[in-house]
Amino acid sequence: MSALLTRTERLDRLPYTRRHNKLLIGSGVGWALDAMDIGLISFIMAALAKEWSLSGGELSLLGSVGFVGMAFGASLGGLLADRIGRRQVFALTLLIYGVATGLSALSTGLVALIAFRFVVGLGLGAELPVASTLVSEFAPRKIRGRVVVALESFWAVGWLAAATIGFFVVPQDNGWRWALALGAIPAAYSLIVRFGLPESVRFLEAKGRHAEAERVVRDFESAAGIASPTHAAAESPVLPTVTSTRRDLWGDRFRVRTIALWLTWFGINFAYYGAFIWLPTLLFEGGMTLVKSFEFTLYMTLAQLPGYATAAFLIEKWGRRPTLVTFLGGSVVGAVAFGLAPGLAAAVAPGDEGTGFAVTLAAGCVLSFFNLGAWGALYAITPEVYPTAMRATGAGAATAFGRIAAMAAPLVVPWVVAAAGRPVLFGLFGAMFTVAMIAAWFLPEYTDRALDET
Repeated sequence: MSALLTRTERLDRLPYTRRHNKLLIGSGVGWALDAMDIGLISFIMAALAKEWSLSGGELSLLGSVGFVGMAFGASLGGLLADRIGRRQVFALTLLIYGVATGLSALSTGLVALIAFRFVVGLGLGAELPVASTLVSEFAPRKIRGRVVVALESFWAVGWLAAATIGFFVVPQDNGWRWALALGAIPAAYSLIVRFGLPESVRFLEAKGRHAEAERVVRDFESAAGIASPTHAAAESPVLPTVTSTRRDLWGDRFRVRTIALWLTWFGINFAYYGAFIWLPTLLFEGGMTLVKSFEFTLYMTLAQLPGYATAAFLIEKWGRRPTLVTFLGGSVVGAVAFGLAPGLAAAVAPGDEGTGFAVTLAAGCVLSFFNLGAWGALYAITPEVYPTAMRATGAGAATAFGRIAAMAAPLVVPWVVAAAGRPVLFGLFGAMFTVAMIAAWFLPEYTDRALDET
């Protein structure tokens, strides 16, 4: 019977094995290092606002310039991954942003730091959609969504590392420099990715590299204790080599799902990065000490972990789309509650600083729980929207469009706060989550279905 299966069908039927685990952890560590780098800039912004006496506009530029690089990187990385391979691009992007982050620790002024952050963004933007595509193409069909959510959960690990470094290292003399120096770790890790992780079987077949694809599949079958077919060379149909372009995303077949995916990415990026990049600085400017604001962010970050775990459980029970929509709805509630929390606390216990901290933290944890669960579901559904030949291109394009929101949000934050206050700012974030929630209803549902090949 196995001789009748294609290589991708052979992968889909496998149980989860140590080879899947190696791929997940190998990709997940890179994912966590990404999160650590992005998270660190939120703490460094708060420290440099004090050390370099930066204005709100300068801080906005520093916070958003990395996302300008990420927009270019996501677009370019997706195209390259469909041409030269997922693993190759994954390793290259880790090297680029790791080196640039390490060098940014030597910055002598704002201009140099901004320049380095742009290069860091190029690497980060290209890495994320490529890593999720690689993992999605190997995961067994019945738990594919859960595995990709598990990959995305490494983001919480990285952000937790950033919060820990922010709490213990950044407040020290030149602490922000040491924090950035730690961000050079991905440069070394890129070698592990390059030689330790397999290349996508679907990519190899699409490029006609069938002998390599067969070796990879046999390796995974061996790990599962399943005998490989005797005559494997003729099993898989020869997929045509297709060069995808941006124009293909807007053809009759994909137009609706492209619009829905791009709007979902835009809304969630605007709300998440607008809130979390500025969070320590907003808390500091609101009267918390620098260390206290870092402690608050650390606690909020911990709420991400159960959010991912819950999304990973529900995504195969409810499906991708219901899970994503539900967690985006919870994010709306969390954002609005966080904006109103100081006022609510003042109404309940006027002048009680402890009550204010507790109410605000509770609302922040709700936001963190649902928002990061939504991210996990979004990363699970994104690689499933397009077929193999344009999967990384489509994921990269959606990510790039989302990064436009990510670069705009940090610029908007100080103006909205100055003009209308924090409740209106987080009301805006709630509105953007709502946009993403509505758009997500129009995404395709691929729970327990094979990925499209053509």
